[in-house]
Amino acid sequence: MIVAIDGPAGSGKSTIAREVAKCLGLRYLDTGAMYRTVTLIALRAGLVPDRIAETAALAAKSDLRFVDRTNDLTRAFIDGEEVTNTIREREVTKAVSPVSADAGVRELLTARQREEGSKGDVVLEGRDTGTVVFPDADVKIYLVASVEERARRRRAQLLRQGVDQSVEELAADIVARDAYDSGRAIAPLRKADDAVEIDTTGMTIRQVIEQVCGLIQAKRVDGARG
Repeated sequence: MIVAIDGPAGSGKSTIAREVAKCLGLRYLDTGAMYRTVTLIALRAGLVPDRIAETAALAAKSDLRFVDRTNDLTRAFIDGEEVTNTIREREVTKAVSPVSADAGVRELLTARQREEGSKGDVVLEGRDTGTVVFPDADVKIYLVASVEERARRRRAQLLRQGVDQSVEELAADIVARDAYDSGRAIAPLRKADDAVEIDTTGMTIRQVIEQVCGLIQAKRVDGARG
């Protein structure tokens, strides 16, 4: 069983994917953390914005490790150094879209994601998991929410990390990132034709989890009958 959950920044992908995986006994792969970690590598090497094309080669030489946590953000490591909080700081958030749009970076991380997904029983989240990484995923979900809702969620997440950023500032960042992710030439953000769209605006986390789990369970039943 492969479940692909896509959607724009702040739509709840990571939280929902992690909780759904936990509820159904599946593995969880945080592809967003992967792209953020590679972006941090690019930033530290001074490759943003003019030498992003060199990022993939540098990242390929780095020891990247990701450790899923049941009730918290995925832990990320570069050559043994934990960068879990650093990859979610504003500098990385602003640079992750252009780095993620690089063909070499996408090729590198798509291969890694497919390798993990091939082991089966996994929930993956991102922007192209259902359109590019796993176009034949068993279940595809596309989460959306209003810009204001996503900005509030992002602010709450940052406050838990000790970072205070205004909702207005975060909303502007989200709008800019939406435009970039949707307009990029390689693996643009879009809803797969066969994905189920869920607008999470005004919904509780529990309500979204129950709806997504219901879709997956229904697919399991259909598969067993088939």
